Amino acid sequence: MSARILIAVTHLLGIGHLVRARQLARALAGAGYEVTLASGGMPDGKAAANYRFVQLPPVRTEGTDFRNLLDESGSTATPERLAARRAQLAALAQELSPDIVITEHFPFGRRQLAGEFLTLIEAAKVANPRALVLSSIRDVLVAPQRPERLAEAAGRIATLFDAVLVHGDPLVLPLEASWPVTPEIAGKLVYTGYLAEPPALPVAASGSSGTILVSGGGSAAALPLFETVLAAAQALPQHPFHLLIGRGVAETDFVGLRQSAPANAHVERARPDFPALLAGCGLSISQAGYNTVLDLLQASRPALLVPFDAGSETEQALRATALERAGLVRVVNLAEGPQALAAAIETALAQGAPPAARVDLSGAAGSIAAVARLLANRG
Repeated sequence: MSARILIAVTHLLGIGHLVRARQLARALAGAGYEVTLASGGMPDGKAAANYRFVQLPPVRTEGTDFRNLLDESGSTATPERLAARRAQLAALAQELSPDIVITEHFPFGRRQLAGEFLTLIEAAKVANPRALVLSSIRDVLVAPQRPERLAEAAGRIATLFDAVLVHGDPLVLPLEASWPVTPEIAGKLVYTGYLAEPPALPVAASGSSGTILVSGGGSAAALPLFETVLAAAQALPQHPFHLLIGRGVAETDFVGLRQSAPANAHVERARPDFPALLAGCGLSISQAGYNTVLDLLQASRPALLVPFDAGSETEQALRATALERAGLVRVVNLAEGPQALAAAIETALAQGAPPAARVDLSGAAGSIAAVARLLANRG
């Protein structure tokens, strides 16, 4: 019998955490493991490919207020809902008796859901005392400001976790650039490379290889970006723009964007063939989320990054700065206004495609190798 792996993820704002967890589940299942992915965020409507998918009673947040958990309707998530989530995770662990439990982002984040992750780990250890416990994290984290919370995360890594899978490249962006890596954490870090999808075959966006493709992930956080791009498009009537609006943007805001778009800008909802559109565009304008950046690196197209930095968010700014330092993108600040964005667009188009990215994008193979090695060393 192949080893059983249970992955737990909850995305609260966009869908990036779920996308990465699905990629990890798909890679491990493809290597012959029996994988179950339990998701506690809002459903994304996608079917599981070669692994089992379990949807928990979902929770989400509004904007960057991660302290207050909401249900599908926007009401405060009740204690009963949170208890049901914990019970379902414990039941899954009892049913599966997993050889490996992987908590996506926890304990480096999702502190408000610590109870359910700890319940899952405890239940898995009761079902299978030899179960390995791993954390799966992206390249950049947002470190808490309070020292006691940093100490709490480090203590949980030291006492509960066998390893931390870092889906990034330390030569481009080491974890210590965003999180204080203490000795108890450093000894458990395993860099896998970035978890990138296979490269897409290019298609021309909106019928033109010179199209400026604008995307903003799955949340409403990119609304200011879309509004500024449309204002810049009015000053650049010679260039075609193609805006892909995520489902997290409210329908009223989406309609407003379409109505305010100039003749050279096509506005529609996000499409599943985004990577192929990206590979065929003349220029990409986007935020700097993990999955979007990987699509950019795969496509090797000229790019402007506008990092999301509302509240205390620093993740995207750190990633964008690292890529700009490597000469792969140019970073733009929305606060400079539409005219500055229009000038940056003209400059980026004139400069053309960036050099080939020297970034480790073999995160699927790296994760499979790490899991195999950890299982072999289990004793």
